Amino acid sequence: DIHGQYSDLLRLFEYGGLPPQANYLFLGDYVDRGKQSLETICLLLAYKIKYPENFFLLRGNHECASINRIYGFYDECKRRFNVRLWKVFTDCFNCLPVAALIDEKILCMHGGLSPDLNHLDQIRNLNRPTDVPDTGFLCDLLWSDPSKEVQGWGMNDRGVSYTFGPDKVAEFLERHDLDLICRAHQ
Repeated sequence: DIHGQYSDLLRLFEYGGLPPQANYLFLGDYVDRGKQSLETICLLLAYKIKYPENFFLLRGNHECASINRIYGFYDECKRRFNVRLWKVFTDCFNCLPVAALIDEKILCMHGGLSPDLNHLDQIRNLNRPTDVPDTGFLCDLLWSDPSKEVQGWGMNDRGVSYTFGPDKVAEFLERHDLDLICRAHQ
């Protein structure tokens, strides 16, 4: 999660190299909390436009209007430009993919698993643009969290989505012939 920390993003590129020499897959939460959300998201989108085969952006739970309206991005857009700009970014965020599959073996998302996600085609068949509902597998892909203390599915302290235990991870990996789930959201 970058959360508007533009200087951290620049340091990451210094360390990892610039595209297209280095490939990147970001897992969401580009805006809110930090002071430079606009610079952060604009640089990321510029790299995506310039290097579409080397640079990938997934949607995080903060790329949702209902969240970034509260946690700073709306206020930054309004203070520095206008509300219309925030609405344009909302339209953009509603088009971002929510998951990526690397080499058919590594499933990446911002949040985690869902009891409603039975087939990877459910993700492939998502219509975009879309807003994130309060429940269901799309919500869970952005909001759920793993927990070593849970077997199966548990309540999430965030008040949204679920927690999932190691048993659910192993079951999901086996069912879909995957090696790894890669997530952020911590």
